[in-house]
Amino acid sequence: MKPTMMTYIHEEEAMSNEILSRYPEQVHAFAGLAQDKSDWLVLATGSSYNAALSAKYFIEKWADVRMDVREPFHFTYYDKISPHTDLAIGISQSGQSTSTIGALNRVRQQSGIRTVAMSSDPNSAISEAADITIDIGCGKERVGYVTKGFLATVLTFMLAGLHLAELKGRATKDEVSRVLKEFQSAIDAIPRIIARTETFYELHKEAFIHAPRFTAVGYGPAVGTIKEMETKFCETIRMPTQGIELEAFMHGPYLEVNPNHRIFFVETGGAVNERLELLRDYESRITDYTYTVSLGAGANDRTLGLELEVDEYLAPFSLIIPFQILAHHIAGGRGIDLTNRIYTDFGVSMKSKTQPGDYA
Repeated sequence: MKPTMMTYIHEEEAMSNEILSRYPEQVHAFAGLAQDKSDWLVLATGSSYNAALSAKYFIEKWADVRMDVREPFHFTYYDKISPHTDLAIGISQSGQSTSTIGALNRVRQQSGIRTVAMSSDPNSAISEAADITIDIGCGKERVGYVTKGFLATVLTFMLAGLHLAELKGRATKDEVSRVLKEFQSAIDAIPRIIARTETFYELHKEAFIHAPRFTAVGYGPAVGTIKEMETKFCETIRMPTQGIELEAFMHGPYLEVNPNHRIFFVETGGAVNERLELLRDYESRITDYTYTVSLGAGANDRTLGLELEVDEYLAPFSLIIPFQILAHHIAGGRGIDLTNRIYTDFGVSMKSKTQPGDYA
């Protein structure tokens, strides 16, 4: 049988354990190169871009660096290279993204900035544009809608930031041990998250498969999560979907909300959470279809509570899993056969990939 998104989602626990078991060896070369670098340019598109956003605040917090995450195609043709940038990182799960490869090549041609590639295939085309290549640790994912690779990118990038903090003396051995235990706790919770999401989907199945539009609202470290929700729902459910930051939502997009709108609120705690609660309460007066994905317990049947005691900066590792599952299930509920791939010649026709994907 062909693998599906759920095939790879069920492999996420074992994969994450494998990545964690290889800390810090897997990310040591990255941390060594970045040890004296403080202003990073991160180039990625699609799910790789969303994964970089998901890891950004964790890395900045621990490693004391600044990360500027950019779309590589736009960067190559329009953006200036900042005189402060001292490290460029290109992320492509397949290693075949022509825009990311092109952006790294521009950096190498126009500056003396060191370059790093992150990919599932260290021998792929992107490695030729980088000084070193880091294996994100997911292997080949042979469906067109990445899940396992997204989680691997987030985890590997976060662990690279943690090891860098250790090398720079910004994190003590006890602190590193504590954070690694948090990662282990999050990994151990993956089967529970899958089971709870399955139950949540069955409870709201009819509302989800008949939705005219989806929106996800989040803040801080969860911004990468809601952008990946947008990407995954557009790819699979193939209907209008938006992932938008909390404050940005309140400056215009709130005016489109109507009684049929389905809105997910992503709750991670922290200082901004009260503002999210106020917005959820307000929108719940307009539409009955408001849902919450929370690190805490489920307050009602419209809350998917993960019951995870992890820092909000680490939370994006876990928060994306429910949306991966919902994307797969809602697509199936709408009669979309995701094993029957469409527009298979798009990447080569548009020159966005160096070669066709190896899909089942």
